[in-house]
Order: sequence, then C-alpha cells, then structure tokens
Amino acid sequence: MQRMGLVLGIKPEHIAEYKRLHADVWPSVLAKIADCNIRNYSIFLREPENLMFAYFEYHGSDFAADSAKMAADPETQRWWAVNMPLQAPLDTRKEGEWWAGMEEVFHVD
Repeated sequence: MQRMGLVLGIKPEHIAEYKRLHADVWPSVLAKIADCNIRNYSIFLREPENLMFAYFEYHGSDFAADSAKMAADPETQRWWAVNMPLQAPLDTRKEGEWWAGMEEVFHVD
C-alpha cells in the first residue's frame, strides 16, 4: 500500500458548490475510484487559504496504469469537467499534474 497526499487550490466563490458536489459524489465515480485500487480517500479544505488536501491509499501495483484507466473513463471525465473549473491548481505543480503531489515526511500507525 502506498499513501498519497496531494494539494490543490479552490476558487473561494466555488467552495459551497464543491462541498455540495462532494456530499453526493456520483456512484459511478466512486466505483471507478475503487476499481483503480484507491481506498481510504479523503479531501480536506483549509480556509482562508483555500487549499484542499487529498489523502488516499493506493493498493495496486501500477499507479500509472490505474491513473490512465481512471482518466479514460467517460463518467470520470464528466465529473472532472464539472469540478475542474471550481479548482485553482498550484503554479508550482509539476508538468502533467492537476493536484500537486506532496512528499510524505512522517507516518505512524
């Protein structure tokens, strides 16, 4: 299992809509997340900085392939099309990233 942490900005005028959407995530999107070996997925919001932190655990053996499978899914693409305009990606993210990856510096069970 690999723990993943990601960060992304959110446009302040869209916070309420983002919360509403995520209070009722489409079942097909939740199924695709599970199908791509992602578990224990949480998104946290930090205001007033308007930063979102995502945490999940990847239980597969090929994250790149599972990410590509998720990205190819039409329902996931539709979900992203609704959510991406609400978000504000960090200028410092790596090429090809939307959510910026973070380094795990501490963990304890």
